[in-house]
Amino acid sequence: MSENLYIPAEAGKAEKYQTIIPQIEALIHGEPDLYANLSNITAALKEAFGFFWVGFYLVKNDQLVLGPFQGPIACTRINFGKGVCGTAWKEAKTQLVPDVDLFPGHIACSSASRSEIVVPLIKNGAVILVLDVDSDQLNDFDQEDQHYLEQLMETLARQI
Repeated sequence: MSENLYIPAEAGKAEKYQTIIPQIEALIHGEPDLYANLSNITAALKEAFGFFWVGFYLVKNDQLVLGPFQGPIACTRINFGKGVCGTAWKEAKTQLVPDVDLFPGHIACSSASRSEIVVPLIKNGAVILVLDVDSDQLNDFDQEDQHYLEQLMETLARQI
């Protein structure tokens, strides 16, 4: 696949997801290296949506450890059940947070982050990584984001 993405300039959110997800699928198809795939996914999502921060945390030795990301520097390790990412890991379900300041135990890696969505990737019944997307705007994520990002994580789960 080409290193260029087609992103319709005037498209709405759903159309952008519907356009970008097949391109991401083509980009990672047949590539066995997890870090290469995670890196390209973060870059594609950042380019398509201009997210403040997008990246992955991988489960390693009973912690989430920072993986490939796009955006400002981030927390390196997150404990099980802590913050939005640790909660997504513990509950094995997406966390959609309209205002991070109202989330009990939120970990402020950046004071500019205002809303967040975290989607776990489940493989063989266990969370092995989470996709974390932050916005510098309140209430920036909704059920539409959740639907398409969960679809993307299901695609990635089949690839690894």
